[in-house]
Amino acid sequence: MPAAARPHSPDAGAAGATRRVPRQERSRRRVEGILDAAARLVVERGVEALTTRDIAAAAGAPVASLYQYFADKEDVLLALAQRDMDEMDTQVADDLATIEILSVRSLVRTTMGAFVKVYRRRPAFVQIYLRGRTNAAVHRFGREHNARIAESLFDYAIDAGLARNELTLEVAELAVEVGDRVFQLAYETDDGGDQRLVEEGMTMMTAYLERYATPEGLEGIRL
Repeated sequence: MPAAARPHSPDAGAAGATRRVPRQERSRRRVEGILDAAARLVVERGVEALTTRDIAAAAGAPVASLYQYFADKEDVLLALAQRDMDEMDTQVADDLATIEILSVRSLVRTTMGAFVKVYRRRPAFVQIYLRGRTNAAVHRFGREHNARIAESLFDYAIDAGLARNELTLEVAELAVEVGDRVFQLAYETDDGGDQRLVEEGMTMMTAYLERYATPEGLEGIRL
């Protein structure tokens, strides 16, 4: 599967890594409870109104307990985004594994379709990742993850014989950034997403990337 579609190890760390990695089951449940509480509050109040004190109260935990695992509110937000992004990466990998005819078109549509599935399940992720970019830490996290996705899908397309050597990583990064912006617009005010905009985004990205496709990438490869 593409590297970006492999969930991060809890020990691997990221922009939103926890301060102390929970290793015991009880500690892991406590961290999950904190993240679940934060997700509920994000949906109810939005990203900017969130405070660590409110998160701890909603989780039924002392503030001091929260600070054992998270340095500040941004750490909580990024850990929550990372958890949902790992779910998204798994969804992408699972959906790519079901493709019968692999082409540039099916790669784009399957990847973006997997994102939509997770957005539907994780409304807090929509708030944090698609609407919370005014937060500098969330913005940086988004750009870093986009770069990882672009590199992974670039390697995948080249290795599968979908793209010619003229396809560069910079082109792949631009395509991912454009797709990311499409999702931001589609979910800007609509919690369910404007699927017409998503569909237009899929069509636009497919047309852009097919300029670099091999004949097999255009016609499709039966798997």
